[in-house]
Amino acid sequence: MTDKASSFYAYISRLKWIKRWGLMRNAHVENVVEHSWDVAVISHALALIKNRYFQGQVDANAVATAALYHDITEVITGDLPTPIKYHSSAILEAYKQIESQAEQKLLNLLPEVLIADYRQLIDHSHIPIDQQQIIKAADKISAYLKCQAELNAGNTEFQVATQQLEKIVYAMDDQPEVLFFMQAFAPDCGLTLDDLIKKD
Repeated sequence: MTDKASSFYAYISRLKWIKRWGLMRNAHVENVVEHSWDVAVISHALALIKNRYFQGQVDANAVATAALYHDITEVITGDLPTPIKYHSSAILEAYKQIESQAEQKLLNLLPEVLIADYRQLIDHSHIPIDQQQIIKAADKISAYLKCQAELNAGNTEFQVATQQLEKIVYAMDDQPEVLFFMQAFAPDCGLTLDDLIKKD
């Protein structure tokens, strides 16, 4: 039995209140929990595709679990919009330091015996590079699909972001699983429910 209460889950349960795309008008407001689940599912698929089609040896379950936690620090830092985060190298470096401190704060909330287990999910420096690459790709794909959904809802606010993310995703030619996903799964994400049913 633990000898003290931990506020770890109290913190991360608040991720559902952290809104993404804060500088943009949204047809559907997306929170960090929704995004994290999306990234986890896409990461899992990318890892499986890499293993089955491109001779990869990635632990798909470990990737999916780490992806669930990939934005956990935003419960402390909030979601810093991409245009601000990448406005200058100084801002990006400062944000990385803040993010690292937030990772440590969250880890320190855990009972000591669990810290090592969670460190490999929360502390980016402890996540294998191949897993990080897949999660990063899934993060971009998720953002691209969000932008596409906004355009489909008639929200032209996301037009430039869609074009930028499309270029980023299709430039990942060193990760063939990304192109596979985009060809196999992404197109139908724009269909209505009626269209999906008809297709089946």
